[in-house]
Amino acid sequence: IDYGWSYKTNYLNTVCSILHQEGAWAEVVSIFEYEKARALGVPAHRILFNGPHKSKATLERCVAEGARLHIDNTDELYLLESVAQAAEKTIDVTIRLNFDTGYTEPWSRFGFNIESGAAMNAAQRIGSSQWLELCGLHSHIGTFVLDPRAYASQVKIMCAFMEAAEQQTGCLIDSIDIGGGFASRNDLHGMYQPAEQIVPSIEQYADAICTTLIQETQGREACGKPRPTLIMESGRSIIDDAEVLISSVVSTRRLPDGRAAAVIDAGVNLLFTAFWYNHRIQTTRPLDGLAEDTVLYGPLCMNIDVIRQSIMIPPLSVGDSLVISPVGAYNNTQWMQFIEYRPAIVMIHEDGQVSVIREAEDLSFINQLEHIPEHVQGNHQY
Repeated sequence: IDYGWSYKTNYLNTVCSILHQEGAWAEVVSIFEYEKARALGVPAHRILFNGPHKSKATLERCVAEGARLHIDNTDELYLLESVAQAAEKTIDVTIRLNFDTGYTEPWSRFGFNIESGAAMNAAQRIGSSQWLELCGLHSHIGTFVLDPRAYASQVKIMCAFMEAAEQQTGCLIDSIDIGGGFASRNDLHGMYQPAEQIVPSIEQYADAICTTLIQETQGREACGKPRPTLIMESGRSIIDDAEVLISSVVSTRRLPDGRAAAVIDAGVNLLFTAFWYNHRIQTTRPLDGLAEDTVLYGPLCMNIDVIRQSIMIPPLSVGDSLVISPVGAYNNTQWMQFIEYRPAIVMIHEDGQVSVIREAEDLSFINQLEHIPEHVQGNHQY
C-alpha cells in the first residue's frame, strides 16, 4: 500500500513535511502543487500528478523528472504522447476512470468512462503507443463518502477493468489508486445525527477496500501476475481533526425575529467550509445563562458570511473566545484575502512546544506583488 498526501486539502509546508516524514507521497493537481512538493524535497517519482489541466510545459517537466502522471482526457493523452516522443522516452502512465458504483454520484467530468467504452478505448490507444505504457488505474468516487460499500464497489469495478484491459492490450497493471473521499468527524448540513454516530471508522473503510481487493485479485499470482499496489489519496480524514480556529466575539445583537446573534472576527474568508458543515463551537470558559438559539456571523460585509445559522449556546459577550473545529481540511487552501487579514497559524507539538508555522498577514504582504505605474504614483487629488 502506498499513500499520497492530497496537497489541495492543506497547503501548509509544516503539515506536508510531517506527512512526508511519515512516508507519504505527494498527490498534486497543478504545477503550483507540484513545485511546492518538489521544493519540500519530494522526489518526482513519489509525486502522483492528477487533475484535468496539465500544460505542455508541465508535462515536459514531469516527463523529464519522472513524476507519475495520471491521464485525465484524450487531448492530454495525445499531448503527453507527443511530449514523450520528443523526449525519446517511453513513460509509464496511469489513466483516470469514472463509473457508476451504485452508491455515489458518478464524477463523470474527470477521466475516461468505463460504461461508454471510452476507458477501454484509451487503454487500447496507450497499448498501441510506442511512447506510453499503461501501468496504473485511478479513480475518485466522491467526497465525504459515508458508505464503505461504495469503496468495495469501486475496487470490484476497477479490478474487472484491470483484467479486461490487460487481456485486450497486453499491459500489466501494477497499481490501483482509489483516490480519497473518506469522511471526517464533521457535521454536514442536513445530517440528522452527529458525525460520531454515522461517519464510518477508518477500520470500516479499510475492511471494505482490502477484503474486496484480496478477493478480486486472488487469481493473479496463479497467472504469474503480481497483485497491484493499492494507492490511497486521503486528505480530509487525515487532517481535518488536527486543526481548530480560535475566534473572538466582537459584537452581539437581538434579531427582529427574537433570536440572539453575535459577530465574531472569523468569517467565511477563513472558514470556507462553513458553507457545508455545522462546525462544532466551544467556549473557552463557562458562560452564564440559559442556552438559546443563536446565529453566528463573521465580520465580512456580505449577508452570506454566516458561520452557524443556528446553535444553542448561552448568551455571548464581546471578548468571549470560541473554538471552532474541525477545520483542518480545505480551509487553509480555499480561504481568501477578502476584507480582513488572515491570522497566524501555530502548531502545538507533542511535547507542548508551540511554533508559528504561518505568520499573520499585514499590508506589506498583501502589497508585495503589486506595482503602481509611475504616472499614477502621487497623482492624488485631495
